[in-house]
Amino acid sequence: MKKDIHPADYRQVLFVDIASGAEFLIGSTIRTTETGKFEGKEYPKVTVEISSKSHPFYTGEDRTLDKTGRVERFKQRAAKKS
Repeated sequence: MKKDIHPADYRQVLFVDIASGAEFLIGSTIRTTETGKFEGKEYPKVTVEISSKSHPFYTGEDRTLDKTGRVERFKQRAAKKS
């Protein structure tokens, strides 16, 4: 690998999937204020809603994530109009 091609703030970052609980340690320049432990070491931490461990395309599961209740609000609006 070539030297000095990565930005100065490039480091290992812990990504945590809230849907499956999976943790990934990946090199990144993303800014974060949180920290988390992975294999006994502390790293900057980023929480993601979905990753390859929880996405239906990769898992083969048919799962619906509806954190904001959009479907219910749509059904309520549709019921009022009819």
